[in-house]
Amino acid sequence: MARSLWRYIERRDHRLMHRVNRWRAPRWIRIWTITVTRLGNGWIWYALGFLLLGLGGPRRFAAVCAAGAAALAGVFLFKALKHLSQRPRPCQIEPHCWSKVLPPDQFSFPSGHTMTACSIALVISYFYPSLEFALVFLALNIAVSRIVLGMHFLSDVLAGIVLGVALGCAAITAFASMGLA
Repeated sequence: MARSLWRYIERRDHRLMHRVNRWRAPRWIRIWTITVTRLGNGWIWYALGFLLLGLGGPRRFAAVCAAGAAALAGVFLFKALKHLSQRPRPCQIEPHCWSKVLPPDQFSFPSGHTMTACSIALVISYFYPSLEFALVFLALNIAVSRIVLGMHFLSDVLAGIVLGVALGCAAITAFASMGLA
């Protein structure tokens, strides 16, 4: 049962990969996906953390610490899962027609960019609800960019979303239990 489900997922992933890798996206999509994927390398999260520390009000330390804890736990989790799965990236299986972005590591499953973006977006949205739309928009754009650029399969990104949300919820719960959330 599990093996046949995995084969089904792989077939769907590869079908989408072939379409995306051969799609000549308009210039604005190319620029946007490269920009958001580079922001997802960490720069936007560091900038947000410093901005919140300076202007975030009384909950700033709890927000930044909870988001940092979720992101750090995510790094350990996605590195362990990538090592276990050893799933090759789409760009290693089939060349992309226009994206020359280099992958940050060798393996595809799960998407660390997506996991980090979703966990931080969830945690910061909890502390600052007015930022929710912008953060969710950014996280989803980072997730989609990873597929469009040939860095990840759809299932890698979906797993990154699920794991990121779980890490975000765990961080919020942990900080709430300490009286900090």
